[in-house]
Formats: sequence, structure tokens, C-alpha cells
Amino acid sequence: MIVKADILGRLKLASNSTSDADLARFLGIAPATLSNWKSRGSLDYDLVFSKCEHLNLDWLLTGRGNMEKEPDQQQAGIQVQEKFPLKTDNLVDLQRIPLYNLEATAGLVSLFNDVDAIPISYISLPDLPACDGAVYVRGDSMYPLLKSGDIVLYKQVHDMQYGIFWGEMYLISANVDGDEFVTIKYIHKSDRENCVKLVSHNQHHEPKDIPISMIRALALVKASVRYNTIR
Repeated sequence: MIVKADILGRLKLASNSTSDADLARFLGIAPATLSNWKSRGSLDYDLVFSKCEHLNLDWLLTGRGNMEKEPDQQQAGIQVQEKFPLKTDNLVDLQRIPLYNLEATAGLVSLFNDVDAIPISYISLPDLPACDGAVYVRGDSMYPLLKSGDIVLYKQVHDMQYGIFWGEMYLISANVDGDEFVTIKYIHKSDRENCVKLVSHNQHHEPKDIPISMIRALALVKASVRYNTIR
């Protein structure tokens, strides 16, 4: 299990920081931001990984292996990046992404709030952008782009007011009549004030405007995995 407080502890060790203030300076953030991460059990993985290019990310995430990257791992990472350059995402070559069962964690809100949530497995794929976790797709609202049983890998959004990129695909938890409704949708701008428009890929599902205040948890979908089997 990946514990984010432990990641900060290992980063503190690797950066030779003797205090939280030193670690905040190393990361280029305010001490209050670091304190907020600790209290919420959260991290900005993009920022952390950008400071750790010389570190073995498996060690940083789990404490296993050597602290420093092996020379051949460093060279392999450089060669892949040069061969397949991407413009927007910071790729992480040694991620170990936890796969969660939403039913077992009682929904997306509980999953994001539970720093001790236990994954059912881990996913390791080369050259992914930084991800916080992965869950199974349920329902057909994004069919045929996504189908029930696929896996989506996500990055949690903490700032719902300014952290939304219009037109992108999101994992969304909304409060509907007191119940948690979890879905995957494109988020578009709405003509209604203080609302967003949820748009499906499946043409049989109509777009729906909801107040942004109804959204209780939000994560940007970074990648998806599909199994094709012959029965």
C-alpha cells in the first residue's frame, strides 16, 4: 500500500532536508501547502516527481530497492522520452498505480478521503503521466470509447473551481438526492450559472447540466486499459 506521508518522509531523506521548511523549499512550495498535504493525506505527484528524476520511483513510492536510479534505468528513460516525446504530460516510467474497488471503498469520496485505502492490485505500464489510482468502469455512458469492465487511471482534482479543463474526461462523484452517483463524463461549460454540463460519449445518453456544488469528488481520466479475450 502506498502511504503518501511515507513518500514525503523518503523525499525528506533523499533531499537531505532536516525540517518540513527545508522540504518545502526543496519542492518550491509554501510550508502551509506542505502542511495541508499532510493533513489531507494528499500530494501533487507531478510536482514531486519533477523533483525526483534521479531517484528510483519504486523506492520513493514503496520504500523497496535502492534510493538512486540505476544507470541503465536512467539511460532507458532518456531514450524512451527522446523517441516518443509528449508535449503536455510529465511521464513517469516506474509508477506502481493502485487499483481500487469502488464498491469496497463505499464510493469515490470515501476513497479519496481514506489515506489507508487498500488497493486490490497494482498497475504498472510504461510512460504514463502521473496518476493517483485506478478503478473499474461501470455503466455504458462512454461506450464504445469505454465499456463496463475497462479500467481508468486517474489524477485527483482538488480545485473544482479552477482545476477543470473543459472538454476533458473526468471521473465524477455527485450528490444526487443524498446519494453518491459515480460516473465518467466529459465536462463542458454550461450556459447555466454555477453549473457544468456532463456529456456522454454514448449518443443515447443526453447531456445534463448540474450545479458544480453537487460535485463531491473529481478526477481527470489520464489513461484506460481494456482486456480483449476470446471465449
